[in-house]
Amino acid sequence: MFKAVCFDFDYTLGDSTDSIVAGFVHGLTGLGWPAPDREAVRGTIGYMLEDAYTMLTGDRDLARQARFRALFTEAARERQIQETTLFPGAPELLQGLKARGIRCAIVSSKRGDTIRLILDRLGLGDTVELVVGSGDVARAKPDPEGLRAVMERLGAAPEQTLFCGDTVLDAGAAQNAGTHFAAVLNGTTPASAFGQFLPDHIAPDLWDLAEWLGL
Repeated sequence: MFKAVCFDFDYTLGDSTDSIVAGFVHGLTGLGWPAPDREAVRGTIGYMLEDAYTMLTGDRDLARQARFRALFTEAARERQIQETTLFPGAPELLQGLKARGIRCAIVSSKRGDTIRLILDRLGLGDTVELVVGSGDVARAKPDPEGLRAVMERLGAAPEQTLFCGDTVLDAGAAQNAGTHFAAVLNGTTPASAFGQFLPDHIAPDLWDLAEWLGL
């Protein structure tokens, strides 16, 4: 159906909740804020760390946002590399796309090098041709910069490209880039939130997504 299939990472393919929550606790308490509630943190996953900090604290100070990122990374990065798991069906989905000759990429607000190390640890590094992470773009989703960079590198037109993600940020990025979009309900965003974006498909899990893709 598509020449290229792109994915968000957190709550689309992978689950890094424990390490992310640990990073938020370390970062916020290090700046004098109370330790955050786990569910409150889960609701920010998919946003840039600076935006997530402001969502939880109301503080827009750029220096404290930057300090939060540094503290978060200090506590969370190695744990994410070692502890992140994939959702059921993710390995089979990535391997199935590769077997069919469909080019695969990831566009995420997570650091690209962190995602690469996670995929390599899980033996799936060769299934993803390109990873565009938070440090690779000037403008985060829903801006289409990351998706457009992937399409250019992979030689795929918007109408040949599917973006799969779990948040309205992902849906907005696909809409702004002119690609197809499939919502994946592995995260905290309900199916009803995607209606305005007219997704091609809403997948309750990755097994369903693979079946819809004919894999």
